[in-house]
Amino acid sequence: MSESGRFQLGTIGALSLSVVSSVSIVICNKALISSLGFTFATTLTSWHLLVTFCSLHVALWMKLFEHKPFDARAVMGFGILNGISIGLLNLSLGFNSVGFYQMTKLAIIPCTVLLETLFFRKRFSRSIQFSLTILLVGVGIATVTDLQLNVLGSVLSLLAVVTTCIAQIVSLIDTSLWFLYEFCVVVELL
Repeated sequence: MSESGRFQLGTIGALSLSVVSSVSIVICNKALISSLGFTFATTLTSWHLLVTFCSLHVALWMKLFEHKPFDARAVMGFGILNGISIGLLNLSLGFNSVGFYQMTKLAIIPCTVLLETLFFRKRFSRSIQFSLTILLVGVGIATVTDLQLNVLGSVLSLLAVVTTCIAQIVSLIDTSLWFLYEFCVVVELL
């Protein structure tokens, strides 16, 4: 097998594993919150952040990255914003169906593009705009047909989308936060 073939196979495998593990963990979190009566979404958020903290220290110990000086104020602000984002996502999961929760996470992408366009005058290609239109139509159809839609869950989802978008944009502006944000996204999926 050629080098590019192995790379493509590895990429497909990694993406498949990411989707399967993400969906599985969301279903487990939903079962914890809804079926088993675990009403402590803040505790669940704390566990997510603790796993992030421990994973970063293990990765540092394994020399997967090196410690570099950073602006503690920027990292603290980002950490608080990311914690609020994860907390709101967990709360929205408690009040919404898994399908609506997944649609909420998909809505983060076009919302980020919209905010970057409005506030930073960033331009996106026609193919990206077309892809986002298809995504939004799918999110709209899934939302309209969701039988468990409620006002509180919808408000929590909206707040989760906005805080997540702001965290993404802040991490893109401050390049020292890129790795931190990407790692938090991976751990959030876990």
